Amino acid sequence: MWRSVITGTGSYIPTEVKTNQDFTSHNFYTDQNEPIGVCPNVVVEKFQKITGIAERRYVASHLTTSDIATLAAEEAIRSSGIDPETLDMIIVAHNFGNVIEGTIQSDAVPALASRVKHNLKIKSPNCVAYDILFGCPGWVQGMIQADAFFKAGMARKALVIGAETLSRVIDMYDRDSMIFSDGAGASVVEYQQVPEDGSGILASCARSHSVEEAYYINMNKSYMPDGDPRVRYIKMKGRKVYEYAIKLVPEAMKECLDLCGVDIKDVKKVFIHQANEKMDEGMIQALFKLYGRRDIPEDIMPMSIHYLGNSSVATVPTLYDIVRRGQDEKHELNDGDIILFASVGAGMNINAICYRV
Repeated sequence: MWRSVITGTGSYIPTEVKTNQDFTSHNFYTDQNEPIGVCPNVVVEKFQKITGIAERRYVASHLTTSDIATLAAEEAIRSSGIDPETLDMIIVAHNFGNVIEGTIQSDAVPALASRVKHNLKIKSPNCVAYDILFGCPGWVQGMIQADAFFKAGMARKALVIGAETLSRVIDMYDRDSMIFSDGAGASVVEYQQVPEDGSGILASCARSHSVEEAYYINMNKSYMPDGDPRVRYIKMKGRKVYEYAIKLVPEAMKECLDLCGVDIKDVKKVFIHQANEKMDEGMIQALFKLYGRRDIPEDIMPMSIHYLGNSSVATVPTLYDIVRRGQDEKHELNDGDIILFASVGAGMNINAICYRV
């Protein structure tokens, strides 16, 4: 059989640590530009109980999204052992392009994938580089696209990257700003002939809901009274996103498993978008409930949100890289393990991949 196999992974975890304590001096406002009316210390305490986030990472001022995408890509290429000149595709998932420190303008011309290709010094014109905008599920969708190109006979080897610097598009007067962080994760994927029980993507599923859900996550002005209305920041209708994810992501994950005939009892790990600890736990519970099960294995869901925050498209590939390299003491992967990748985000978009390690 021919399958899309991840042969290398890499990630870049920024060096600047931002703890919850750093937000206790912030003045938070509601979406009506009114003071929240609660002590920042209390806001931060409640925030951690809900999201599980204790700290997050921000990039150094001299780095951009394409820079950290390149750093993660270099790690993935080293891990795979491939010659970069043999790559047929470079797919970079992001949402805001390069935002230079201290500016308010997004720069996505040329595409970040073109910049990564340039940074990697890849000369082959047959290596096609393009970006994908798909909200937080961007890296998973990039993997789905690479798999589709392979099956169509249009490519054999791809580099798929998820990178974001959300710290440069957050509104410091919005308590949701504490959720977001920076980071990059990458994978080299190759189309290989494998035994029937060999490694590779077994099935995938993707959905978009863009009626009333389209603007659950959007760009809007600051919550600060008299803030400049010309400047836009990332905004989120938290409750709407939570309800949407809890109901629909488990359905997509089950559909993905059903497509390849895998039962939930055979899934060893679920690498789910690190958006909110309680939301992720709720989605896992809902998934098992769809199978009529309440006994959820304690070690099925690796988590990095506690110390890395929500880096959008980078959370899933970064978390997978951490576990794959044996850098998580609580989790490990073994040959033959069946895992799920799943994500949800702006659009609203959902996707999932069933993969055998």
